[in-house]
Amino acid sequence: MDYLILVINPGSTSTKVAIFINDKLIQEHVLKHDAEVLKQFPTVTHQKDFRKQIILDFLAEHRYAPENIDVFVGRGGLLKPLKNSGTYLVTKQMVDDLSAGRYGYHASNLGAMIAYELAEPLNRPAYIVNPVCIDEMEDIARVSGVAGIERVSVFHALNHKAIAKRHARVIGRDYEDLSLIVCHLGGGISVGWHDHGRVIDVNNALGGTGPFSPERAGTVSTYPLVDLCFSGKYSISDIKKMLAGQGGLVSYLGTSNGLEIKKRIDNGDEQAKFFLEAMAYQVVKEIGSLYFVAGGKIDAILLTGGLAYNPMFVDMIKTRVAPIFPVTVYPGEDEMRALAEGTLRVLTKQEKLQVYR
Repeated sequence: MDYLILVINPGSTSTKVAIFINDKLIQEHVLKHDAEVLKQFPTVTHQKDFRKQIILDFLAEHRYAPENIDVFVGRGGLLKPLKNSGTYLVTKQMVDDLSAGRYGYHASNLGAMIAYELAEPLNRPAYIVNPVCIDEMEDIARVSGVAGIERVSVFHALNHKAIAKRHARVIGRDYEDLSLIVCHLGGGISVGWHDHGRVIDVNNALGGTGPFSPERAGTVSTYPLVDLCFSGKYSISDIKKMLAGQGGLVSYLGTSNGLEIKKRIDNGDEQAKFFLEAMAYQVVKEIGSLYFVAGGKIDAILLTGGLAYNPMFVDMIKTRVAPIFPVTVYPGEDEMRALAEGTLRVLTKQEKLQVYR
């Protein structure tokens, strides 16, 4: 049986939309949004109707009636920790949690909300696949060093899982039989240990720990951060923006644009090269920490995400890691296909549909 699948992937200033027939991409488009237009909305939730109408216009332009769509799937947003990875049915409870920003506001919250609003009147299912809040961490990995504060799992679960399963297919193995270290290198960076199908340790890639990234601070020295928080110069919002959005390369170089940074390095900007290498250095440290807690029993180290297209950055990592363990690179993040494939695995009974409660 053929399934017509509409994939919705909202980002901070864009909404990606794609139509698949099973796993075959039929139509894909990136709908850009003017940052000044988005500023008129108090929260991400208030953008829902605006973005939904743009998606409906896209469908009309390409002559796809919503009632002909079999399944609507959106990128998962910030929800409560989910112990099981996979594809989840979007429920009213999920939509309520996302709308209220109960676990935080993020553009990806809109994926499930819009998918649900399109699907529900037509009595069609709406799904999300491996949202950022997938939490398969071992208890020992949760210990932070301060009672009452736990390390939490917030990472690029969609791309992590898709790339890990892709690698398993490439080498003719089952994902559940492998021990992998997967590094998603993008605007945020997450490095996770996939132990036989579960990500049992990973850094909090949004506003928490791990390597700094183009836009995020990663692990920050605690005493200076406490001093900054209580200096009276900054609001809570200001501090959070320093850590996520205005941290990392933005803080050091004033930009997260990879092409601009490469141009600066090509023109002899030693400072730009230094901080790019510092970012690679921290990625290597994160890989190393997981390699040793895994007892060195790793089948592969995988690099993925947008920064994996940057040969200079990849070489900065490989130079330090490859003498100990080989590295395989899968550049990019084919999130649209990952969403469609996750949906298809449920429709074809390869995986059990998870329900958000």
